[in-house]
Amino acid sequence: MSEYIEQARKILQIEADAVRDLIDRIDRSFVDAIELMFSCSSKVVVTGMGKSGIIGKKIAATMASTGTPAFFLNPAEGGHGDIGVVSKGDVVLAISNSGETDELITIIPTLKRMDIKIIAMTGNPRSMLARSSDVTLDISVKEEACPMGLAPTASTTAALAMGDALAITLLNKKGFTADDFAMFHPGGSLGRRLVLTVADLMHTGSAIPSVKTGTLMRNAIIEISSKRFGITTVVDDESRMEGVITDGDLRRGLEKWGEEFFSLHAEDVMTHRPKTINKGMLAVKALALMEKYAITVIIVSDNERNIEGVIHLHDLLKAGIA
Repeated sequence: MSEYIEQARKILQIEADAVRDLIDRIDRSFVDAIELMFSCSSKVVVTGMGKSGIIGKKIAATMASTGTPAFFLNPAEGGHGDIGVVSKGDVVLAISNSGETDELITIIPTLKRMDIKIIAMTGNPRSMLARSSDVTLDISVKEEACPMGLAPTASTTAALAMGDALAITLLNKKGFTADDFAMFHPGGSLGRRLVLTVADLMHTGSAIPSVKTGTLMRNAIIEISSKRFGITTVVDDESRMEGVITDGDLRRGLEKWGEEFFSLHAEDVMTHRPKTINKGMLAVKALALMEKYAITVIIVSDNERNIEGVIHLHDLLKAGIA
């Protein structure tokens, strides 16, 4: 077992060193690559073969989801007609550890004739790919994590990390926001967490449990039971919130007053100044508030204590927020 642990640690160290070594190579070439992609009037076309191609697909996907129009082109298919998807104004990000990948080198002359700017991401800055490109990013590694030095491991990790550096630097340069991110991720939990507000999920109107001050507790209990939130609001004659009564308040009241409890009025039992939220708040922030105060229901009100809704933890769970 100790042998496996030692091997795993060595592999991770090699890959960590490969990424760490990139830091000192972030220089003018990186800036030039960012400027090319930022000023690109069309899209970024990422290309690469084999494992580099797999990394390229991820880089293209990351760029596309963070505000930089991008897609992946298989260079082998590009050499058989698919290069037609490349158009004037595009920038090509070509990935090859050796820089001599035949399929990539084959399509370079065509790209040059189309006046397409090429950014090379390679482990060999003296390669054919590097010499044919407008900008070269050096992603060379001292060694692969594979003991035979054959399987792309540290080199693909370095390529992926450099791709992330490009994508996120572009994100910041473009002023890409959380709202923009949510727009590009409407179907996932990330999008829901960034888009859904309390107003989208809260219960309103007659669904809000409510009793007026002066209401006997026996009637307040009926309201709590019928609305099934485990809580009721207590309002004044102008329907402004004075407090809330929770299941916990009921238990504590019965322990304290016994049978007399049912003859008390709502204001005698209610919790004053309960936690409230604004309907414009993100639903994920409502969840954080519930977790912080160990509660399952929050009243939604405005600054004038007018009750606008009620939201339950279950509403957030059903919406996929939690």
